[in-house]
Amino acid sequence: MANTIAERLTERGIDLPQAAAPAANYVAWVIAGDMLYISGQLPLENGHLAYTGHLGHDHKVLAGQAAAELCAINVLAQANSALGGDLERIVQLVRITGYVASMPDFVEQHLVVNGASDLFAAILGDKGKHARAAVGTASLPLNAAVEVDAIFQIA
Repeated sequence: MANTIAERLTERGIDLPQAAAPAANYVAWVIAGDMLYISGQLPLENGHLAYTGHLGHDHKVLAGQAAAELCAINVLAQANSALGGDLERIVQLVRITGYVASMPDFVEQHLVVNGASDLFAAILGDKGKHARAAVGTASLPLNAAVEVDAIFQIA
C-alpha cells in the first residue's frame, strides 16, 4: 500500500475534483478547533450529478455504492480545499452520515453507504476507520440518489 494519501489516490486513479461551491446559504466546510466538518456532498462527476432518483426503483445497490463513492471523493475534495491541499493533516475520519434516497421497501442503505466507507478506508488507511449512520430518505437535493457528510479530526 502506498504511504501517503496522495499516493493512494493516484494508485486508484482518483484525481480529486475542484471542491464544489455551496448551492445555498451555507458553507462547504467549517474548522472548529481540531475538527473539520464537511457539508453533505452529492455524487457529482465532472460537475454533473451522476446518480439521480431512488434506490429500489431507479438504481440497485451496486449503482448506489458507486454514487456513495463519488460522494466520498467529493468529501475528500472539500477536505483538501479546507486543509490547503494537505490531506496529511487528517488525524482521523471520525464519522460519516450517508443519506440514501430510497423507496419505502428498500432496506439496504447500509450496503449503499459501504461505497463511501470502503473508499475512505482505501484512501485514508487506519485514519479512515469511522463511525457512521446510513439513513434512508424520501428525497435529496436536486434529486440526488445519495449524499454523504463527514467529520474529521485534523492537526
